Amino acid sequence: MIKEQISVFDIFKIGIGPSSSHTLGPWRAAQQFTSSLLQNNLLKEVECIKILLYGSLAKTGKGHGTDVAILLGLTGADPVTFDVDAVTPTFESIQKEKKLNLAGSLEINFDYDNDLLFLFAESLPYHPNAVTFQAFLKSGKAISETYYSIGGGFVVKEGEDNSKKVQVDLPFPVEKAKDLLHWCLSTGLKVSEVVMENELAWRTEAETKKGILQHFYVMRDCIYRGCHTTGFLPGGLNVARRAFPLNKRLTGKSEYHDYDSWITAIRKGGNGFNYILDWVSCFALAVNEENASFGRVVTAPTNGAAGVIPAVLQYFITFCDGYSEDKIIQFIACASEVGSIFKKGATISAAMGGCQAEIGVSSAMAAAALTECLGGSQRQVLMAAEIAMEHHLGLTCDPIGGLVQIPCIERNTMGAIKAITASQLALQSNPDKAKVSLDAVVNTMWETALDMNEKYKETSDGGLATNIPISLPEC
Repeated sequence: MIKEQISVFDIFKIGIGPSSSHTLGPWRAAQQFTSSLLQNNLLKEVECIKILLYGSLAKTGKGHGTDVAILLGLTGADPVTFDVDAVTPTFESIQKEKKLNLAGSLEINFDYDNDLLFLFAESLPYHPNAVTFQAFLKSGKAISETYYSIGGGFVVKEGEDNSKKVQVDLPFPVEKAKDLLHWCLSTGLKVSEVVMENELAWRTEAETKKGILQHFYVMRDCIYRGCHTTGFLPGGLNVARRAFPLNKRLTGKSEYHDYDSWITAIRKGGNGFNYILDWVSCFALAVNEENASFGRVVTAPTNGAAGVIPAVLQYFITFCDGYSEDKIIQFIACASEVGSIFKKGATISAAMGGCQAEIGVSSAMAAAALTECLGGSQRQVLMAAEIAMEHHLGLTCDPIGGLVQIPCIERNTMGAIKAITASQLALQSNPDKAKVSLDAVVNTMWETALDMNEKYKETSDGGLATNIPISLPEC
């Protein structure tokens, strides 16, 4: 059996909000489909395209921007580089003109209402997030491919043989937390150092560090932009942005002109408990308000949970003297390994496991990273991750209106605060006396996911989504 090998750049991906499984994943699936047409010399033969959305992608697809992402992906746009301010205008143009520029090179007719179908009552067995692309050719033949967006921007093509995927020779292969601990204790390496050694199997150390910093710059810019953007979030819920007024109140009359001077201004406010608590919440709010507005974020490990790790990292940078490239790289590398353990042993898809798979995993990742960066031992690092997840077990996913706004945005503030608390608990504890291991909590999370009622798994069929009487405009 081929074991999954996960790089730091698999767990952390640059993309556009609001959802990694409903936006980034389908976007990548659309790109893969057009690439398949190109590779088989069929693109120029396409007369029309039809798109079928199943399960959770159908039920919450409009609220999550699945339709937007797929159409942009089919045009050849890339979520890493595409202008976020052009997302909505481009989508609206396709709807209005009824034209789709397939792969950026072939203009075809496309009727949004008839060619993109939301199959609310149908679901495919492999995963709730499924999309089928059908290309009808001039010859009368049709090409059909089905893709599954399995969380965190990961995409699986139906019928794809995983055994053919290129395997690398990792010096420290890790499937479970016990494997990671074994390597750490036998070598004396920190979790982040194990990660960096494994990354050498894919690329040079310099390339890995450069890539990690690029991801940090996206997180940094997202926080800063979110804290300085006012107004209401799109989608019809009329949710007001809160990071902007909170940032304005907390910074007071302090003057600043960029990210670095902003940090200086924040530090001048002191280190009181309430003050720091407000800032952590502000950082998380900023990211997820940007995410909800089709902003550029980093999956960490998902878009819906994209604010937790940046918020805790920003806390470390601002209030714990963590503002150096080496410390930032250490933080992100350590966090990635914990995320990969959950991905291998359970899931990072809310459509499979509820919000425990997103906010819970991100909180565990952040707790582990903060603990290592604050000087915790390898055992304390894993203990912090376990504590954070233990207190997210059973968390459901019930987005109101299918939008990644309520309760998703506030949950990122909760996840960040829990991560810091879990880190502090671990740093003040003896891991040898811990009753619950990280592997045990990963197994428990997966069992909980399997037992969880489907209506609490990102369908908007239960919970807050059905108990809050809010009417949304027709999409």
